[in-house]
Amino acid sequence: MPEVQLPPTLTASRDGDVGILRLSRAAKRNALDDQTVIGLRRYFMEVPEGVGAVVLHGEGEHFSAGLDLSEVYLSEASGPIDIHRGVLHSQMWHKAFQEIQFGRVPVVSVLHGAVVGGGLELAASTHIRVAERSAYYGLPEGQRGIFLGGGGSVRIPRLIGVHRVQDMMLTGRTLSAEEGHAAGISQYLVADGTGLDKGIELARRIAKNAAMTNFAVMHALPRIAESDPATGFFMESLMAAIAETTPEAQQRLKDFLEKRAAKVLRGD
Repeated sequence: MPEVQLPPTLTASRDGDVGILRLSRAAKRNALDDQTVIGLRRYFMEVPEGVGAVVLHGEGEHFSAGLDLSEVYLSEASGPIDIHRGVLHSQMWHKAFQEIQFGRVPVVSVLHGAVVGGGLELAASTHIRVAERSAYYGLPEGQRGIFLGGGGSVRIPRLIGVHRVQDMMLTGRTLSAEEGHAAGISQYLVADGTGLDKGIELARRIAKNAAMTNFAVMHALPRIAESDPATGFFMESLMAAIAETTPEAQQRLKDFLEKRAAKVLRGD
């Protein structure tokens, strides 16, 4: 598969079966402009062959300070406000972040510095979040006169609760890395400067899983969790039957029964 064509605001590399995608707009605190969002969608639609997991991180001192406000600011020369334009702009973000959450492979984000507004919306679309202690979280849309537009009103309350999102948006409150971790934003909290190594370590583990299991965890598990119990139980049964009958699963089960596979140990 040819290399994915990306804008200069994104840099892709690879470490074996782990893809590494870097937000490369450090001078703008990795603010997300249209070409970056479109590039994110393109990358996750065309994840290179053989990549089993992706690590997403930010260049410089910040993960992402969110939406580049120049993308939505309408000067007097822009003419009357076009509601349709705003809806379509938001939906462009939805499509991009949907390719992350419900895409081809699991995504680990490494968070440091500002994880604000659209940056937090982007992080919320990933599956595993590793936060360095420099990370802080904010939703300043209330102070800017705008509203969440990248799927954050759907995803972030599921992580930290509606009441916390309301507090952050209404008052401008920010959460420290420790507060965000306790609230449920990150699954791992590590020392500054160690996040990328931790993210790659986790991605390597993930990439070694059976592809069907990873797919089920990404696509089926969230839908099962949000369905009514009867539907959830049936969907789980279907997914379990599909997964366990794949040749890869049968080989892995055989390896375990014949004591050729590692056991689960404390701390794994």
